[in-house]
This record gives sequence, structure tokens and C-alpha cells, in this order.
Amino acid sequence: MKHLLLGALLGLLAAYPPLLSLVLTAVAAIASQPPVIAVAAGILLWPRITRRIKRWAR
Repeated sequence: MKHLLLGALLGLLAAYPPLLSLVLTAVAAIASQPPVIAVAAGILLWPRITRRIKRWAR
């Protein structure tokens, strides 16, 4: 299901170049903010961090 949605999104972005440039501009503006990068890294790494702490607590 995820592959289908990703393919549809990529197809839409390729079909409408102005939409692609708008999305890339928004992503660049968001990714250039250090707090946003820190929050995203925390969300992505949270399961790994909690597993490691659980191992330490044994």
C-alpha cells in the first residue's frame, strides 16, 4: 500500500512541475531549521533509543 501511495505521489509531482518546485521549496525551508532536524531525528531514532535503554536496565 505504501508503495502505491508513494508512486502516486511521485507521479503527481512529475506531472505537475510547479507543484514539484513548491514542494521542494517547502522541504528546503523546513529542513534548514535546526530544531526541525532535531525533532525529526528524535522521532526516527526513538525506538532504537528505548530498546537500548531497556537493555541497560536488565
